[in-house]
Order: sequence, then structure tokens, then C-alpha cells
Amino acid sequence: MTKLSDKKKLVSIVVPCFNEVGNVRAMAQALCEQMGVLERYDYEIIFIDNCSTDGTRDELRDICGSMPEVRAILNARNFGQFNSPYYGLCQSRGDCAIAISCDFQDPVELIPIMLDAWDDGSKIVCPVKTESEESGLVYFARSCYYKLVRRLSSVEQIEHFTGFGLYDRAFIDVMRKLDDPTPFLRGIVAELGPASRTEIPYHQQRRKAGKSHNSFWTLYDGAMLSFTSYTKAPVRAAVVLGVVATFVGLVAMVATLIVGGAAGMGSIAAWVLAWCILIACGLQLFFLGMIGEYVLTISQRSMRRPLVVEEERLGKW
Repeated sequence: MTKLSDKKKLVSIVVPCFNEVGNVRAMAQALCEQMGVLERYDYEIIFIDNCSTDGTRDELRDICGSMPEVRAILNARNFGQFNSPYYGLCQSRGDCAIAISCDFQDPVELIPIMLDAWDDGSKIVCPVKTESEESGLVYFARSCYYKLVRRLSSVEQIEHFTGFGLYDRAFIDVMRKLDDPTPFLRGIVAELGPASRTEIPYHQQRRKAGKSHNSFWTLYDGAMLSFTSYTKAPVRAAVVLGVVATFVGLVAMVATLIVGGAAGMGSIAAWVLAWCILIACGLQLFFLGMIGEYVLTISQRSMRRPLVVEEERLGKW
């Protein structure tokens, strides 16, 4: 009879995917090979498909029918880049769960290292990009964004952390209780995760097959969700700049009245005043848009909609 202490720990590996027909089978095989040599663990692999249209679902049906460790959740529609992975983690059954992208940009070779850190007591293990195969300009822009958010946020954010990582079941239970319809996992880890998390540097590879599904608007959504969830700076800056703009406008008006009486100086003063008004209007529109983003985030969270709606589950649950 097996002793309780000899029972293997269950590791859940959650793989969100969208139009990854060229990667899902290779990823399933790579994960099975990686976990197969780690005999001290049992494991399950959960693909969560965000309503793919390229044949990914047919591949998943075949994989789940031939590989007993693999199961899948098929979403009824595309619920976005944040809801789907978060929901997949919440559906995991393991003593820990590992989130990893399906495009091989997150190296499967880090899994044993993360599990070793978990065995040593870390409740959260965060791989952090120190290098990337993406263009230097994009990586630089991301670095600037992370530093800006980290400086402005009331919570110490994790730079170049994408969500790829290991989460102990205790933290997964915290995620399940949040009931947040627009969760931002990276911020939640920084805000609610234990301070004793382990960070592992890694080199992000190019995707193995297919093209990235990120666009300007998906990146913008992520940036705004981060800003509106964890920073107060834009709203407070609007207040401060509003006071400053009002003061400058009053000074410019008085200066115009005084200088306007001087010969040949009235037109210059009028142009200065016009530019001040134009800049003030631009700032008003900018901060009105930022406040609108905050209102939009509040509206989405107040609707209490489900993270995703499932269409079907594949494999043995």
C-alpha cells in the first residue's frame, strides 16, 4: 500500500492557444517528453483554445484522443488574451500549475528548474526575460513601458514578466476567489503573490511556427489594463496640470492685455495666447481619454460577466 508521503504531486500545465495549428502537437509532445523524465510527478496538460479558426481545434481533438495526459477546453468565442489563460489556470487540479505559451517562446526546458524552486518552498516562480529574439526596438519599447508602470504603480510590478510561470495551488485558490471579470495576471501576481517568489532569468526565443497574434490594439489593451488597474498617476496628473494650465492661462491673459498696448507687440502676444489655448485643449483631450479608460475598466468589472463561456471539453477530466 502506498504511503501518503509517497504520493506523487500533480503538476498541471496550462497552454492557452489561438490559431496555433502548427504548434499544438509539437508543444504537447515536448511537454510530455519533459515531464516524462520527471518521475516524481504526475501531470496533466490543459490546452485552452480561444476560438481558433485555423484547424487548431481539429488537432486538439486528435491529440486528446491519443494522449491521455492531454485535455482541452474550447471557448465559445475569443475572450481575449488575459481571460482565457487565467480561466485555464483556475480549472487546473494540480498541486501547482504552470502557464506556458503555445508558440515555444517560453522554453519548456525551464520547467524542471521551476519545479525545483517550488520543491524548495517557492509558491510562485516567475521567469523574467533578460533577452529576446524580438526586434531590438520592440524590446526597448517594452522595457520603457515596464519601467514606467513600475515607477507609477502603487504595487511593485515585475519587469519583463509575461505570465509564464509556476503557481502553487494556494495562489491558484486566491485567483479563484477574486471573481474579477477582467483579470491582469501579471499585476495580480505582483499585488497578491508572496514576497518570497523566485525569479528566473531566461532568453525568449522566436515562435516556432505561425505569426504573432499581437497587434497595436492588443498591446494597447494590455497597457491600459495595467495602467487603470494599478496606477493613480494619470488622474492625479490631470488635476495638477489642470491647475497649472489655469494659472498659465491667467498669466497669459494678463500679459496679453498689458503687452497688447505696446506698439507692434499685440500680434505676438495673441499668437502666444493661441498656442497656450491649443496646448491646454490637447491636454484636456488626452486626460479625458485616460479618465475614459478608467471608467471603461470600472464598467467592465461592474458587469460581473464570466471570464469565458465554454463550448466543449476534450479528453478525460
